[in-house]
Amino acid sequence: MPRPSSASSSPPPADLQLPLEIEEFLGWLAASQGRSANTLAAYRRDLRGYVAWLTAHGLDLGRVSGDDLVAWMADRRASGLAPSTVARAAVAVRSLHRFLAAEGLADVDPSAELEATRVPRGLPKALAEDEVVRLLEAPVGDGPLVLRDRALLELLYGTGARISEVVGLSLADLDLEAGLVRVFGKGAKERIVPVGRMAAGAVSAWLGPGGRELVRRPNARRTDDDAVFLNARGGRLTRQGAWGIVERHARSVGLADRVTPHVLRHSCATHMVDHGADIRAVQELLGHASITTTQVYTKVSAERLRGVYLAAHPRATGRPRGAGEPGAPAPAR
Repeated sequence: MPRPSSASSSPPPADLQLPLEIEEFLGWLAASQGRSANTLAAYRRDLRGYVAWLTAHGLDLGRVSGDDLVAWMADRRASGLAPSTVARAAVAVRSLHRFLAAEGLADVDPSAELEATRVPRGLPKALAEDEVVRLLEAPVGDGPLVLRDRALLELLYGTGARISEVVGLSLADLDLEAGLVRVFGKGAKERIVPVGRMAAGAVSAWLGPGGRELVRRPNARRTDDDAVFLNARGGRLTRQGAWGIVERHARSVGLADRVTPHVLRHSCATHMVDHGADIRAVQELLGHASITTTQVYTKVSAERLRGVYLAAHPRATGRPRGAGEPGAPAPAR
């Protein structure tokens, strides 16, 4: 029978030690599944919370039952956590128990009884095209860091790449003459994406004599020396640093509450679909494993079209325009 649940969502103690089996699981995710450092950190946080819950209920990781997992899930849902947070934790716990059973570290996999949490699918909040232009024109001047910021923003929007993919670029990944860039996505999957003229020009300016070379350190580590984007100290620009650059320029043009690096990715895809791009081409550009992930952009485009239609068509709302209103039919003569 499920144990009584607690609605407490307090974080686990900072010094909570994870069992060796979980450390082995995280190591397997990194070595065999190619999961990113950010994904591993999220799994670790979720599993620390799970272990804290098991400890509070006197449960042993190797003897968890399906009823125990049902109780844990009910507790998570009752704690007021967002559905996406509960769903993410459930994925981590399911994956853990499957690993334990497959490796012989547990007799059975109890997660088969753990009901999946449905997360409402929202529409990506893309910027309007004129808003993107305002953002891309925000870095003003010709200093090296201004050139870097302009190149970063143009590349994010121009390729639709993830922020982690862009800051992970090395010089050997660029072929600006051919208008191509090689990025490494989730699971270290490689793909080649096109770079448009505006983005290629901005990156070329950053790589020119007045840009990257003025920031680069002669004695930098090889991983930094090969990086396309550098911070002010000459090291490889981090994901957090790039996020801060996007946020700072968004704030300067009044878009602080609208823009993140991922919004630029959404905007790239949405604008391409708006202008007639094939959904399969957009899927390949973004590096989506499943076409269903990309198809949300067709819904975004349809919603925009509907909005334009309702605003512009004289009979869209069922209320014909009155005489004298813009667009009203001229009186018969």
